Amino acid sequence: MSRSVALSFAGAGLIWPAFTHAATLSGGDLSLLWGVPFVGLLLSIALCPLWLPTFWHHHFGKVSAFWGLAFVLPCAFIFGAPLASAVVLHTLISEFVPFIVLLLALFTLSGGIVIRGNLHGSPLLNTSLLAIGTACASVMGTTGAAMLMIRPVLKANDNRRHNVHVVVFFIFLVANIGGGLTPLGDPPLFLGFLKGVSFGWTVTHMAAPVALASVLLLLLFFGVDSYYFRKEGLLPRDPTPDIPWHLAGQVNGLLLLGVVGAVLLSGMWSSGMLFSVLGVPVALEALVRDGLLLSLTGLSLWLTPAALRQENQFDWSPIKEVAKLFLGIFVAMIPALAMLQAGEQGAMAGLVRWVTSPEGQPINTLYFWMTGALSSFLDNAPTYLVFFNLAHGDATHLMTALPNTLTAISAGAVFMGANSYIGNAPNFMVKSIADGQGVAMPSFFGYMAWSFGILVPLFIIHTLIFFI
Repeated sequence: MSRSVALSFAGAGLIWPAFTHAATLSGGDLSLLWGVPFVGLLLSIALCPLWLPTFWHHHFGKVSAFWGLAFVLPCAFIFGAPLASAVVLHTLISEFVPFIVLLLALFTLSGGIVIRGNLHGSPLLNTSLLAIGTACASVMGTTGAAMLMIRPVLKANDNRRHNVHVVVFFIFLVANIGGGLTPLGDPPLFLGFLKGVSFGWTVTHMAAPVALASVLLLLLFFGVDSYYFRKEGLLPRDPTPDIPWHLAGQVNGLLLLGVVGAVLLSGMWSSGMLFSVLGVPVALEALVRDGLLLSLTGLSLWLTPAALRQENQFDWSPIKEVAKLFLGIFVAMIPALAMLQAGEQGAMAGLVRWVTSPEGQPINTLYFWMTGALSSFLDNAPTYLVFFNLAHGDATHLMTALPNTLTAISAGAVFMGANSYIGNAPNFMVKSIADGQGVAMPSFFGYMAWSFGILVPLFIIHTLIFFI
């Protein structure tokens, strides 16, 4: 991320580090008007690439910073600079930094693995590649699997005139739904793991929803791809030479195992030790995890020959774009999440009452759809935590007394992150890579036409089977 953008958000907080431990933002004190910066950022992401493409390409980081500051500065003026500093620093240090460090590690390591050779993008082959990526997502995370598989998929289809649908379904399956099987797959499930949801519980209870979604989408994709394949007739000459398939940069595969180990370590090890970082308490295990991830990133850059990354058409643009946009998103959504966390004392009390029965029990159908709807536009990790806490907040109780509710929250957060480009970080990264390789990816709303038309009926099926 650019230095200027980072300083725009962090600078105010560095002035009052001593006060950051004491202040919190009460969602009960906020009106819906505090959600304007977040809505403004979402509309900017949606409309600027359509109406002002040149401006957006050169200045999207500044736009993200503007909307973030549109929350920070009024917050500092109304509630005081120490409180504004506290909530921003807490978000950046506790949420954004671990988020971007993990993405950076997975992006760097997967970008150092080169899959050489060429396959020809037939419907059967494309379906097989998407199935492999979907399976990998729960082992190496949606980001790792997406970054590993997107280039071979694009290479296999570089002579196809109709290839947009391939990338769209890739986002559905590899960048989102495939990560729903384990806590390693997607950040919301990892946060649940840190909160006490066991690894085995997630695997057991998410297996059926993930399998059903994956099978139905793969079957639908095969049908859609077969239609376009037949429509194209005689394909143009494939620009990628036919050479035997093999892997290069295998050392990054070993380093990916280190990433998995670092993540698991932070979830299973509780040191009980806290350190103050600019006034924000950070657990020792979190510092160790992020330190290991950064070390593995550095090892990948050191051990991987530059020629391999050049061959992979690797560049830093996707991760820079994600960092700049999600920095603004994390900051601008602070008041929205605070209002949700305030429950019936907040401006969104109507929503809270809506998802709860008169007997005080969570309504699983609404938990699935509301978690999913907000995860489509808010980051799905903190949205998961909001509804996790709203349902009960105790992992043991949720796993035993309310397993369907916890499954609804988990599935909603993971699955519906595919509804928009900003629902999950790999979505934007895949789009950026596809754009860079000449695929005419749909606009923000164009993509949502695909996602709503295909995924909403799928989620209705899941509702009828699992959550009623």
